[in-house]
Amino acid sequence: MAKIYDIESRTFNEYLLIPNYTSKACNPSNVSLKTPIVRYRRGEEESPFSINIPLTSAVMQAVSDDGLAIALARQGGLSFIFGSQSIERQAEMVRKVKRFKAGIVVSDSNLTPDDKLQDVIDLKAVKGHSTVAITDDGTATGVLLGLVTSRDYRVSRLDPETPVSEFMTPLDQLVVAEEGISLSEANDLIWDHKVNQLPILTKDGNLVGMVFRKDYSEHKENPLELMDEHKRLAVGAGINTRDYEERVPALLEAGADVLVIDSSDGFSEYQQETLKWVKEHYGDEVYIGGGNVIDEDGFRFLAEAGADFIKVGIGGGSICITREQKGIGCGQATAVQMVAKARDKYFEESGIYIPICSDGGIVYDNHMSMALAMGADFLMLGRYFARFDESPSRRLFVNGSYVKEYWGEGSNRARNWQRYEEGTKSGGMVFEEGVDSYVPYAGSLRQNLDSSLAKMRSTMCACGALTIEEFQKKARLIRVSATSITEGGAHDVIPKDNDMRS
Repeated sequence: MAKIYDIESRTFNEYLLIPNYTSKACNPSNVSLKTPIVRYRRGEEESPFSINIPLTSAVMQAVSDDGLAIALARQGGLSFIFGSQSIERQAEMVRKVKRFKAGIVVSDSNLTPDDKLQDVIDLKAVKGHSTVAITDDGTATGVLLGLVTSRDYRVSRLDPETPVSEFMTPLDQLVVAEEGISLSEANDLIWDHKVNQLPILTKDGNLVGMVFRKDYSEHKENPLELMDEHKRLAVGAGINTRDYEERVPALLEAGADVLVIDSSDGFSEYQQETLKWVKEHYGDEVYIGGGNVIDEDGFRFLAEAGADFIKVGIGGGSICITREQKGIGCGQATAVQMVAKARDKYFEESGIYIPICSDGGIVYDNHMSMALAMGADFLMLGRYFARFDESPSRRLFVNGSYVKEYWGEGSNRARNWQRYEEGTKSGGMVFEEGVDSYVPYAGSLRQNLDSSLAKMRSTMCACGALTIEEFQKKARLIRVSATSITEGGAHDVIPKDNDMRS
């Protein structure tokens, strides 16, 4: 006879938090949302890799490309670039994130003096920025001969065939600095000379990189920016259990800070083999997460296989139909509770703390706080981020409203066969586990994220907590009835946004 769990499968919507005593110190401005995302041992001061807000973006085509990764890292979170694409294209997305913000940025727009104005125009269209380094060989490390910015030419007044040498700003008219200068000193030079960029050169005149005025001011506006040790934005990447021997080295060479196995079911020999290969070849120098699982057995399996963090959740995503297709899964609230309990038990036994990520089942902002209170160290969100300007899907006008396209990795549109057909030779999906859909367009990531995080901080304060760890220890939850859920929203009134003029 099958084993039957003597608990109910519940969702976040079935719980409420009970407030605790709130001291004067419990002010949202004092709340830290920093959280670990990779394993560490008891006695260590903190995890070797943490994020500044407990949010990551899902490994999905409709969510996590380089544009979303840049926007989220600037707010303190982390994106996992989707892996259901060619290795070369995924690695290039990782490179774009690492190049975007580095303090000293390696130039990715380079030409020679013999190139034409049309080459400048074409390069700007591809790269999206107007500063072009002119080097002797047209590379990012060639001898710098000059710069071209938007102030150096007017398309309407120059022949497209005009050589760059005729309108560039030559080296002897540029403010430059020598390799070894600190970022603080570089920014002082930028402000003292009223320039927008500062080329950094070797003693022989070769270009090392550029420091931009806008990066300094934008960092001041984004104090939680998640950066690596070289002051570049942090970024993660998804891999599968098939081509990892080729994909992992390429992603690491491109600069990926952390990897995750993107799979609908992590309790498998395929993930065990993948984790073992990564750890044998790279040891603790490479961080990699596994998943997804929903109980203690799954957690322990991945923990012992070497996963640095473990994703929790099967069938809870808004575009996921695994539960109705295969009858497999668990309510996300219950799954998080079971795996969090397993994590704490494993920590007591082994002295190793392995963070868990709640993946799926988040519908409302308050669900984020619920998941953290129940034990999740951080969250992975798909639908939430798919609604924003920065996500890669198209914005459309449908039935009188703006929407964005959003499709599951288990849909035929994603064609992510590596994720759902592990171990088979069919070369395709026999049935779908995800749908193709729309989500309401919501505007910019930053504006929406500020609101969501403000609610999270306020909730933590109401529960007497200033850190996520403290929140988990102090949180008290109560299950709610269907009637209580109705009572929790606006009811028995006529909202003013209804048109009553008729």
